[in-house]
Amino acid sequence: MRREWLFVLLALGFAAVAGLVVTLSRPTVLAVAVGPRDGAEAALIEAYAKALVRNHEDVRLQVTAHDDVRDSAVALQKNHADLAVVRPDVLLPDNGLTLAILHDEALVVAAPEAAEIESFSDLSTRRLGVVVRHDADLSFVTNLLDFYDFKRAGEAELAAAEPLAAGRVGLVPLKATEVTQALETKRVDAVAVIASPTAKATLGMLRAVEAASADRKIALVGVPDGKAITQRLPELQTVTLSAGTFGGRPKRPEEDVETVGVSYRLMARGAVSRVAVASVVQHLFEWRSRLAAVAPIANAMKAPDYDTTVTATSARLPNHPGAVDYFEREQQTFLDRYEDWIYLFAFFGGTLGSGVAWLGQRLARKRRERIDVVLDRLLDILAEAREARTVEVLDALTREMDSLIADVVRQARERVIDSRMISALILAIDAVNGALDDGRRMLDPASAAVGGARSRTARLLSLSMPAAE
Repeated sequence: MRREWLFVLLALGFAAVAGLVVTLSRPTVLAVAVGPRDGAEAALIEAYAKALVRNHEDVRLQVTAHDDVRDSAVALQKNHADLAVVRPDVLLPDNGLTLAILHDEALVVAAPEAAEIESFSDLSTRRLGVVVRHDADLSFVTNLLDFYDFKRAGEAELAAAEPLAAGRVGLVPLKATEVTQALETKRVDAVAVIASPTAKATLGMLRAVEAASADRKIALVGVPDGKAITQRLPELQTVTLSAGTFGGRPKRPEEDVETVGVSYRLMARGAVSRVAVASVVQHLFEWRSRLAAVAPIANAMKAPDYDTTVTATSARLPNHPGAVDYFEREQQTFLDRYEDWIYLFAFFGGTLGSGVAWLGQRLARKRRERIDVVLDRLLDILAEAREARTVEVLDALTREMDSLIADVVRQARERVIDSRMISALILAIDAVNGALDDGRRMLDPASAAVGGARSRTARLLSLSMPAAE
């Protein structure tokens, strides 16, 4: 093999290693769908994406905003995004696995104390106003009605002045500014909102209900069958409104109130690398205080509930293995990540190296065999030169030896020849030249000068050979 080819192979090897290093060091870019575009979740994800770029982390987020949380879930389900903000009761992608719960929202139902509505089952024959913040809010309440075998009253029933029939519940969509008037005019008997217990929407609804109550007293309506409800509707979750959640003087509520709620989750496709997911979850929680300065909702983030690693990945709303790696402090190291590739590289690399070594030995033996053929022929020429009886025979042997020498020189310039073989060649050529010179002196004394010139061939060859190495 020529040196130029060796340098080319070395350069290609270094280029391949450099390319591999660059590829492994490049950050992983994940597309994330967020909806709604003006929601608190969008602000949180945008702030997080900028923080990843600012800190030169190994994972980056490419944020795509959507008009509604349903649209972001659809983007994940259709594999148009790697991550998405999802509200499970709106649409739960069949390929989505939970990374983190961004925040919870609870069903908060309040009524004037005089209405004597204490439990969700007391809403039979009543009209329930729903402060609609999302298109799915009415569907959420309708699913609860189905659980209690209540039927939603039609538009004609709501318009009539007569009380609703037993088992019928009227759902009246309301704006936040219409709550007080709707209660005062008996258009509704209680009001519900689906929001975080500490959100402005919840506190505003409670103040509006209080304003419509003659004695300024309100009752919080509980949903005591939360565990049974979540068995049938796993996309929902139980929520406890702790005593004093809405104020401490007087304490409101006076006792814990059980209800149900929904969650906004950051979910990922199951095919997304668990290493990249672990990195996303790690930075998301480690930078919580930093992100809260821009998006206060970051303070409400939490890990999904699970008991063991097995239940985490096999739950009805399963979690991504990469997120579990972070929560269990079992994130993969570089060796863990590429252990199989390293093993395969070592195995096949060793086999390939053995093959290359065998091929090199085979080629070296071929080269030695070629030189051996030349040496054997030079020895034959030496014997023939001693037995030659004419000058013509000596000239023919001289030409043949010249051809052999030219072949050896070309071989030496293209391949490395063992120094012992070169020494043997020089000795053989000197011996043949001596035999040819002796033969010419015996047959033609006038050719002595030519013989002297021929004797320099071995010395010239000895100069050419090391240069070829």
